[in-house]
Amino acid sequence: MRLSIIIVNYNVRHFLEQALGSVRRALYGIPAEVWVVDNNSVDDSVRMVQEKFPEVRLIANRDNPGFAVANNQAIRQSTGEYVLLLNPDTLVEEDTFSKCLAFMDSHPDAGALGCKLIDGAGKFLPESKRGFPSPWVAFCKTFGLSAIFPRSRFFNRYYLGYLDADKTSEVDVLAGCFMFMRRSALDRAGLLDEAFFMYGEDIDLSYRIMQAGYKNYYFPDTKIIHYKGESTKKGSLNYVRTFYQAMIIFTQKHFTGRQAGLFVLMLQGAIWLRAGMTLAKNFWGKIWLPALDAGLIYAGLIILKNFWANYYYKDPDWFKTNVLWFNFPLYILIWLGTVWLNGGYDQRYDVRRVVRGLGFGTVVLAAVYGFLDLDYRPSRALVLMGAVWAVLATVGIRAAAHFIEFRNFRLGRDKIRNLLIVGAQKESERVSGLLNQVGILQNMIGTVAPPGIDDDRTYLCHFGQMDEVVRIYRVNEIIFCSRDIRSQDIMSCMTRLGPAISYKIVPEESMSIIGSSSKDEPGELYTIAIRYNIAQPGQRRNKRMLDLLVCVALLPTAPFWLLFSSHRNQWLSNWRAVFSGQKTWVGYAPKSNISSLPQLKTGVFSPLDELRDIRPTAQMIDRLNYLFAKDWNIWRDVEVIGQMLRS
Repeated sequence: MRLSIIIVNYNVRHFLEQALGSVRRALYGIPAEVWVVDNNSVDDSVRMVQEKFPEVRLIANRDNPGFAVANNQAIRQSTGEYVLLLNPDTLVEEDTFSKCLAFMDSHPDAGALGCKLIDGAGKFLPESKRGFPSPWVAFCKTFGLSAIFPRSRFFNRYYLGYLDADKTSEVDVLAGCFMFMRRSALDRAGLLDEAFFMYGEDIDLSYRIMQAGYKNYYFPDTKIIHYKGESTKKGSLNYVRTFYQAMIIFTQKHFTGRQAGLFVLMLQGAIWLRAGMTLAKNFWGKIWLPALDAGLIYAGLIILKNFWANYYYKDPDWFKTNVLWFNFPLYILIWLGTVWLNGGYDQRYDVRRVVRGLGFGTVVLAAVYGFLDLDYRPSRALVLMGAVWAVLATVGIRAAAHFIEFRNFRLGRDKIRNLLIVGAQKESERVSGLLNQVGILQNMIGTVAPPGIDDDRTYLCHFGQMDEVVRIYRVNEIIFCSRDIRSQDIMSCMTRLGPAISYKIVPEESMSIIGSSSKDEPGELYTIAIRYNIAQPGQRRNKRMLDLLVCVALLPTAPFWLLFSSHRNQWLSNWRAVFSGQKTWVGYAPKSNISSLPQLKTGVFSPLDELRDIRPTAQMIDRLNYLFAKDWNIWRDVEVIGQMLRS
């Protein structure tokens, strides 16, 4: 056996399907085995591998033991002369493995090999080649000096920016998404260190391979796409903590004395620094629009107050100062709160949600206004004029933001892209049908013939004319049919045309179209999939709000439950669990076999509780849960809760 390929998967089914398809094509004529280790995915990854790739050796874990442990599971059972660790969110060229095997065979000093990595927009990824994270190297990386001086040998040893990205070089560290290793080197260096849950294990293994007397090579004669955003959520505190904790483990393992202590101290400082920056960035991303809304509405209310005092009351000092610190903040809180509840901040350019929220907020405000003390009821006209101003201000902010981002004022409508499909006629027609079923808005420019086909009557142009067509028609999205065009042609085209275009690939016989516009963002996915209402952010928020409202509504009845109910302990336990967010009042019926449903907290009740006189089968329970998730609305929970409380 020449090669053992090991892929660890966790909830990236569609990307795994594409990766395995490219691996299958690249292994033509090579004696090899492919292992997939699934770390308890809930997206039907296991069934997809079993059905579409029966030749793959599958290990389905019942939990998530981490990247290092999962890889070691397969390495111990594999038999290849070479071992490749490959991420599921990758796409390899047709000759990637043959080129790597040839290089390793001709360089017996090579213990491990990494290739050229590009992202889903065709841009080179600097982590293709890295240096060891010494204290100085880590300092430059943490504080941004590597980014400021990308070509410097002194400041950018982390990404080895001074090395030519198109020349084979000896390097210190290889990326864990593609580590092509000699079995004998792995035997001498040892397997992945299982102290690393995720991140850092590739640095540690690269270091040990060199300690075992071998060299690590960066080999740019072949390249792969690494979507990266699918497996690396850099915008999370969990990523910051996990990454830097991995660096601390590496430091404590390989450095000693005062140097190790200073390095660990610096890394701990980096954890707090990066965590603070991440928190600030995430907070600002969520708060900037509500803060801008609130500021503009408040300013408008002050102007309206002054206008109404002079125009109607003929007294510039008519309104008391409490309108500034009590009434106006209360108005804004109610208006923006109802906008939030209506999902106006989930989809920032959906003006209908914003206006609906403001309208509902005005109704609530009118009701609240009547209960206020006379000193806090300045003027109903001010409320109505303020509501009109709130609509104008919030819509105006979104119109301006939309124009800055998209250069048009088509709020609430997706940007229509000029689309090219590259593939043979049959496959391109299938892709067009898939796009129509998914409901993607697009301006179809035409179909480009794959290499080797020259038919001007059927196709817009042949493959060699793509550059001209893209420029003439201002194409901003290209979909490649992997059945008809080689991965290396796709990657060459992406690199040549540049990152201004959005690229997607449809795997052979797949119902998904996959792409990514940035290494730091999750991949984009067009797929024929069920839309579960319960998975929508606004609906999940409504469900949580209902849970809290029911908890509050039940408080007056607490004495009854505590004094007369035989289930008082269970009642208290459930009430506390729902109020703290550990449970929900209505969840799925237990013992469901559908693993792909959106996750919910355990329910105190379920739709099955309404059917106490029926003994449902497993299929009936699955169907009940499926319909509950698919068609959920707030009244479904109210119905179940009401019936259970009555009974």
